[in-house]
Amino acid sequence: MLCVLHEYKVKEMLVALLYLALAGTYLLVMPVFILLYLNFRWYVASSLERAFMYFLVFFFFPGLLLLSPIVNLRPRRRKIAM
Repeated sequence: MLCVLHEYKVKEMLVALLYLALAGTYLLVMPVFILLYLNFRWYVASSLERAFMYFLVFFFFPGLLLLSPIVNLRPRRRKIAM
């Protein structure tokens, strides 16, 4: 009886860790990579790539909203040729 309860608790802990890992990936890891990708490609993206960017922002919006107070992405300075 004790062995069955122990096995049940181990499976329960594995499921909880899996949920925690997926939530951390969705809320923290992927939005960081998306912000870096957007920062590097924003001014040179094609129309299809820009649509993909909008999809990523829509899909990972909760994580991007969570990171927004600490991330400051300013536009690049324009280079004026003289």
